[in-house]
Amino acid sequence: MNVYTINGGNRLYGEIEAQGAKNSALPILAACVLADGESVVENCPRLSDVDNTVEILRGLGCKCERSGSEVTVDASGVCTSAVPDELMREMRSSVIFLGAVLARTGEAEICSPGGCEIGRRPIDLHISALRSMGAEIVRDGDRMLFRAAKLKGCDISLAFPSVGATENIMLAATAAEGITRIHNPAREPEICDLQAFLRAMGARVSGAGGLTIEIEGGHKLHGVRHRVLPDRIATVTYLAAAAAAGGAVTVSGARPYQFSAVSAALREAGCEITERSGRVTLVRHRPLRAIGPVRTMPYPGFPTDAQSILMSVLASAEGSTIFVENIFENRFRHAGELEKMGADICVEGRVAVVTGVKRLRGAPVVATDLRGGAGLAVAALGAEGRTRIEDAGHIARGYEQLDVALRTLGADVTVTEQ
Repeated sequence: MNVYTINGGNRLYGEIEAQGAKNSALPILAACVLADGESVVENCPRLSDVDNTVEILRGLGCKCERSGSEVTVDASGVCTSAVPDELMREMRSSVIFLGAVLARTGEAEICSPGGCEIGRRPIDLHISALRSMGAEIVRDGDRMLFRAAKLKGCDISLAFPSVGATENIMLAATAAEGITRIHNPAREPEICDLQAFLRAMGARVSGAGGLTIEIEGGHKLHGVRHRVLPDRIATVTYLAAAAAAGGAVTVSGARPYQFSAVSAALREAGCEITERSGRVTLVRHRPLRAIGPVRTMPYPGFPTDAQSILMSVLASAEGSTIFVENIFENRFRHAGELEKMGADICVEGRVAVVTGVKRLRGAPVVATDLRGGAGLAVAALGAEGRTRIEDAGHIARGYEQLDVALRTLGADVTVTEQ
């Protein structure tokens, strides 16, 4: 078990570079299965979720090698359609292999995916869409076998703009006969990055970022070299760290327009944010103040992944802020841990009211999930005294050496294994 120990009170100063986006790297690595050849994914972050994805690729018969920030995938040796159970259960995003493996081999066998326990995340939309494209689905307990001698393009309207379902449909549709249209797809930047990767491979995909994505299937795909976009959630985490602890932090290589909803909230709280030539700087020297209601929504709304992180910042702001979680019903599990640090938080269903206290106090806490763990680290940086975050291995699922980056900015952070 990894444990973070953070001595709060140090203001943060300096500049760091944005890491590659986890939520872009994972579907792109899965998409490498579609090419009968070698692909190189640049700016691929060193994360435990990426490591698990690479192991899934190897389990399918791919050759995978990492050199620095590059991962090379040779999918010419794909020899099975079954994703190993133990790896599927490690992370929720493993379900993205469903569309890619089905497109490549004509069948795919998976079990129920795992991941952080932040609420119900059924794959009904994935199953319904693939069934509409002609896939036959056989259930055996928590295992599912998908078969399709030939997928057929069709119009699919998503009841909710699910990121995973959108990605799975895009991947499966590359092998479908005819045209597939996804109405009400997810519009996240990571969807646009996946489209760019597929187009470079030779797929005919258009519309990502808009209200309809169109895929013309049946074209032979080849290996390519692609650079993953910067991680918007990791970027706002470092900005939030400066907001909680005070100081001035710059993140280079960022794309500020992709997290404008979070920047607007931090500005409203009293932080100064400037954006120039791919660099975003947050300065906070004055006390924070509460802001208007924060409602998580699909992109381009306020991201659910940043909710716990902003809550940690506003836990010591003057006044009360209302958080409304519209994506995952268990996304407030970190609130109880913040209360151990002296936070005043009242949770009722999907609503949390955060009344700022003068200052949080260091305490022993537990990381409940990836973003909840990051939120606790942010809170600890601005707290008085020492905070010990147990079960901090969650953090490594989405942040590349968070402790090292924070120390670079002047934080007192150590990580130990127990």
